[in-house]
Amino acid sequence: MPTVVADMSMSLDGFVADPDDGVDRVFEWYGKPQPPRQPANEPEPGGSGLGAIVYGRRTFEVANGWGGNHPMGVPVIVVTHSIPDGWPRRDSTVSFATEGIERGIEQAKAIADGKLVALGSPSITQQCLDLGLVDTIRVSLVPLLLGEGIRFFENLASAPIELGGPTVHEGNGVTHLSYHVGEKVPLSRQ
Repeated sequence: MPTVVADMSMSLDGFVADPDDGVDRVFEWYGKPQPPRQPANEPEPGGSGLGAIVYGRRTFEVANGWGGNHPMGVPVIVVTHSIPDGWPRRDSTVSFATEGIERGIEQAKAIADGKLVALGSPSITQQCLDLGLVDTIRVSLVPLLLGEGIRFFENLASAPIELGGPTVHEGNGVTHLSYHVGEKVPLSRQ
C-alpha cells in the first residue's frame, strides 16, 4: 500500500509561501548542493520512489497546470470541485478528482502503484490530516522568517495530532524533519 507523505518546504515561522503565493525564498535551498540524506533506505518523495502527487486547485492555478506535465515527471491528481476549462489535455499527466479528497487519494494510490503519494499543498495536507489519510509529514525547514503568508498547518480541525519522531537530516540552508503521524511518543520528564 502506498505511503501518503505531506512534504513541504517551510519557513521557521511556519509559512510555505508568502502572501502573494511566492515560494522562491522557501525553495531557495533546492539550488544549493545538498549532502545525501541518511538513512539511505528511506525513500525520498522527490526521488524514484515517488508515484504521484496530489494538489489542490489553487496550487494548480498558481503553477499554470505545470504546462500539463509536472517537473518531477510524475502523475498529478488535482482535487477540485470542477475541472478547469481546456482540461484534461492530451499527453498530460495531470488529472482531476471532483468527488472529494478521499477519492483523490484513492486515485493517486492507484496510479502510484505501490510508490509514495506526496501531498503538494497546505490545504490538501490539512484535509488529509483531518481525515487520517497521512502517514508521514516531512518538513524542509528553511532558516527564514517570512512574517506572513500561507501557513502549512493553518486550519487543522483534528488537532492535536500526535507525531512520532523526528528524524533529522541537516542540509545546506535547510533542515529536513520527518515525522510519522499518529505514533504516540512518550514525553520525557526532566
